[in-house]
Amino acid sequence: MVRQQYAGEDERFVRRYDYEDEWVIAADLGVGDDHLDVDVVGETAIVLVDEETELEFEVPGSVESVDTNNGVLVVRGTQ
Repeated sequence: MVRQQYAGEDERFVRRYDYEDEWVIAADLGVGDDHLDVDVVGETAIVLVDEETELEFEVPGSVESVDTNNGVLVVRGTQ
């Protein structure tokens, strides 16, 4: 199942994929990886872009990994 949510003042698009034993959240943030800082607190992922823009979105469970590649943030976890 694919779910969508929006995060931040500019309503950036975040997509969530649910699988049997895991979930994946992906967001194309449009900036280089060195301009992103990600922290997960409880069930909320907090993303700082260019030290200026802060985005927050909910995560549905335990976070296993957080990766960025060419400005795409990928958060993986288990149900």
